[in-house]
Amino acid sequence: MLIDDLVNEVKKKQNPCIVGLDPEWDELPNCYRQLSKSKPKPEIVLQWAKDVIDAICDIVVAVKPQMAFYEVYGAEGYRVFEEVVAYAHLKKLIVIDDSKRNDIGNTARAYAKAHLSRKGTINADFLTVSPFLGMDSIQPFVDTALTEDKGIFVLVKTSNPGSSEISDAINKKNLKISDWLGECVRAFGSQCVGASGYSAIGAVVGATFPEEAEMLRKIMRNSYFLVPGYGAQGGSAKDVVSCFNEDGLGALVSSSRGILYKYSENEEYDGSIGMYKEIVRMQTVKMQQEVYGMLKKYCKEMKY
Repeated sequence: MLIDDLVNEVKKKQNPCIVGLDPEWDELPNCYRQLSKSKPKPEIVLQWAKDVIDAICDIVVAVKPQMAFYEVYGAEGYRVFEEVVAYAHLKKLIVIDDSKRNDIGNTARAYAKAHLSRKGTINADFLTVSPFLGMDSIQPFVDTALTEDKGIFVLVKTSNPGSSEISDAINKKNLKISDWLGECVRAFGSQCVGASGYSAIGAVVGATFPEEAEMLRKIMRNSYFLVPGYGAQGGSAKDVVSCFNEDGLGALVSSSRGILYKYSENEEYDGSIGMYKEIVRMQTVKMQQEVYGMLKKYCKEMKY
């Protein structure tokens, strides 16, 4: 199963960290932006994404392209997104499609087909999904995950400060919305638990709320967490420990800006594509060492 492949790769590479592929045009190094004099921006974004993947593919188990940064280029951006997914697969990486899709009925099924189905145009491995149209809206994505051996990450407790306005609200069952969503994810996930003991139906849980993450971890023992908010958003290596189980598994920690755009703080950066890739790789290794070191310190039943 896909989830078992993911767990095995995390153990093999000793790395539960992944990199977001978020091409913010104004933040890209000038060595890429200056190519716009002779090439369309979408093609430059594609070159940049491939370069980042080449720099880190032997270190990480997955990449997470964020659809919004590709959609800004219209149809060509969507095509580039598809090519980025295909290239990451070529490099043996798992792809988490961060598009936060959902709707009801046939529309949800269409989203699931486009993003997750092997016959769809994107064919990602995981998709981030919003739950706020109700649990019936999640079922088409769960069905596709089951039939296609794919996975989803349901938004439960996101990393932005404003998330508490909804996630901390109390529902009719006298549960916080985030805790209730955690119960729902656990129920959905029980349908597809792999040999590793983990399910491909997981949750997005931000690194910026470690106490809430600890509670959600107790609710969703068998669910994998996608953990944004590390680094640039303020989440530390110690903060993310609460997203993991005692075996050091159960979460993927994501960083985008802290890896992709750290070059701007490097006084030795010479402006070249080659050195940019070296800095991206260096930052990825640094993140792995920080998170893995903290897990080794605090996870008493560490399995890798």
